[in-house]
Amino acid sequence: MKLLGKSIVVTGASSGMGKSIVELFVKEGANVVAVARRKERLDALAESLKGEKGKIVVYQGDVSKREDNEGMIDCAVKEFGKLDVLVNNAGVMDDMAPIAEASDEKYEKVMTINVYGPLCAMRKACQVFLAQGNGGNIINVSSVGSMHQAAGPVYCASKAALNALSKNTAYMYMRDKIRCNVIAPGGIKTEIGTAMGMPNMTGYQKLGGILALAPEQGEAEDIAKAALYLASDDSLYVSGIVMPVDGGWIAF
Repeated sequence: MKLLGKSIVVTGASSGMGKSIVELFVKEGANVVAVARRKERLDALAESLKGEKGKIVVYQGDVSKREDNEGMIDCAVKEFGKLDVLVNNAGVMDDMAPIAEASDEKYEKVMTINVYGPLCAMRKACQVFLAQGNGGNIINVSSVGSMHQAAGPVYCASKAALNALSKNTAYMYMRDKIRCNVIAPGGIKTEIGTAMGMPNMTGYQKLGGILALAPEQGEAEDIAKAALYLASDDSLYVSGIVMPVDGGWIAF
């Protein structure tokens, strides 16, 4: 088991990539704090993983709130005695509106969840890692949209900011053995598209040519397997990378 005894926090854990990450991590022996707003889904996930080698503790929280980001880290330390890995997976799309039509309200929502949330959680996690004195590991789930025109400008900007935040953190804490890496998914079968609601038609039509060339959609399990590599000791010498898991989308 690659994660036996590791204490891990995973956000956006109630569905899609986050759910798959929690499932795989617990089966690999990790003790996981699964974080999301929908507690009923978290409870169902915990029930489904009873009997596995690892443990799961559910934490109902909203990553746009500082107190919840800090609370989930405190929860891991309280429940498992330490923190080894933080996985910032929670995120939202914009509505694909081009910049001339982008709203302040959409900017605030997307940036708060996609950038402030991970930043706040990383700050707390790094404080814990430094106090523990034996390093730590952060995995941020970005998007191919951080490097490619796969969504609207607000979403793409938020994920590019997450990439930069991750690389800076990897550099700043290199000597402290705190690693920070990014997974950049392409088109994955999750609820994020339906949660977006009605897209802005101007932007959607402009992006239509690119989206038509996208590879076949991947599965949430594809992201979970990449996260397992980065969370495990197999990647001890890996830090500061952005790993596309996109079926080759970034190649064109």
